[in-house]
Amino acid sequence: MIIIGEKLNGSIPSCAKAIANKDEDYIKKMARRQAQAGSAFIDVCASLKDGELEAMEWMVKLVQSVTDCPISLDSPDVNVILDAMAFCDRPGLLNSVSGEGDKLDLALPVLANPENEDWEVMALLCDDTGIPKSAAKRIEIFDKIMEKAKEFGIEDKRIHIDPLVEMLCTADEGEGISMLLEVMAHIKATHPNVHISGAISNISFHLPERKLVNQAFAALAINAGMDSAVMDPLEKDLRGVVYAIEAMLGLDDYCMEYTQAYRAGIFGKIKK
Repeated sequence: MIIIGEKLNGSIPSCAKAIANKDEDYIKKMARRQAQAGSAFIDVCASLKDGELEAMEWMVKLVQSVTDCPISLDSPDVNVILDAMAFCDRPGLLNSVSGEGDKLDLALPVLANPENEDWEVMALLCDDTGIPKSAAKRIEIFDKIMEKAKEFGIEDKRIHIDPLVEMLCTADEGEGISMLLEVMAHIKATHPNVHISGAISNISFHLPERKLVNQAFAALAINAGMDSAVMDPLEKDLRGVVYAIEAMLGLDDYCMEYTQAYRAGIFGKIKK
C-alpha cells in the first residue's frame, strides 16, 4: 500500500493551530512520525484562503528538514500546487487535479516536462457538474482523464485515481460502496497500472466507532484494487489490517512484510 500521510492538513484543528502559531516543532514532529510509520508521501495542505502558498513553502521546508519522504502538495487550487513544486527537493505528488475547469490543461503539460518525469499526480473523478452520483458518470470522467493523460504521454503508473470516497451514512442501502467498487473494477480492467487511491476515513464521517468502519472499508477497497490511500499512518490498528489484507490477497510473499512491520512496531505491541 502506498501510504499518503494525512496529518499535516490545515483542516485538522490541531494542525490549523500549529500553522497559525508558526509552531515549527509540531510540523517537524508530525512529519517525522508519519515518515517513521512508513508513509510513501507526506501530505502538506495549508487549507488557507489567504497566504496559502507562503504557508505551503513554510511547511514543505520544515518537513524536508527532518525527512527525505516525498511531499504530496495538497490544494484545491492547481496553480498553488504547481507553484509549490519549486519548494520541493525531490519529486512528489500533485494532489490534486480533476475534470473541473482547466486543471488538467494546466497540470499535465507540467508533468509532461522531462524535468518532472518522476512526479506523480492524484486525479479526482469530478467535473464542473460536481461529484457524480452514478458509477457511469465517474467512469466517464475517468476515461476522459486517461485520454488526456495519454495525449501528454503521462504513464499510467504515475497516476493515482481517487474515485471519491464519501460518507457511508448518506448512501442508500450500500449504494455508495457498490458504486465505488464498480468504478474501481473499471479502472483495474482498463488501466491495471493506474493506482486507485482515496481518503479512507471519509467513509466513516458521523458514525460511531469510526475505526471499525475504516478497517472494514479498507478490506473491501484493497480487495477491489486500492493500492494507494490518504490515511493516518499513525493508526496502528488500521495499518495492521492493511498488512493482513495484503498478505491474504497474495500481495505479500510468505507474509514477510506483515512480519517485518510487526517487528518494527508499525502495528501491534512490541514484546520486550
